[in-house]
Amino acid sequence: MSVNPAVFLRISASLVIAGLGALMIVSSASAQATSSRMRGLQLSNDKPIQIESDKLEIKDPESKAIFTGNVKVVQGTTTLQAGSMTVFYKTESGATVTSGNADIDRIEVTNKVFLSSGAQQATGDSGLVNMTEQTIVLKGEKVVLSEGNNVFVGCQLNVQMDTGEAQLEACGGRVQIQLDPQSRKQN
Repeated sequence: MSVNPAVFLRISASLVIAGLGALMIVSSASAQATSSRMRGLQLSNDKPIQIESDKLEIKDPESKAIFTGNVKVVQGTTTLQAGSMTVFYKTESGATVTSGNADIDRIEVTNKVFLSSGAQQATGDSGLVNMTEQTIVLKGEKVVLSEGNNVFVGCQLNVQMDTGEAQLEACGGRVQIQLDPQSRKQN
């Protein structure tokens, strides 16, 4: 799938200044994607993680754990919520899901996904967190990314966790951006 001209924004102190110019570019270029910085949205293999759900099914031979019903994951300042979550572990010699010594390869989430870290939040229908590639992909009919009163709407959000780069795609339509002038930090 090709993406037409992207509008590059930074969700930071210069958001509103850059955003006004970006809004003019979006409306005149029929942009189908927008890029931004999302430093907060990340998970890691090296910090404690707390997971709650209504049910857990562990499949050690398949190196996966399936959490269903009101799934909530908290790691540091990052929270992930979904209806279901499947965690796939790297298959290393002697490492098992139940022993707690297996590294996470990827996490698949479905059924009303909510991801937040600090002031940044994103929602969608399904998502994939790839720990090896350090990426998050959130998809849905309406994917909403927000920081404070600044709101971005599309149908697929791609986040590179190690750099904080994010891209929001419109998938056939146009991305929608609402910027709040009050969000600009005063110097």
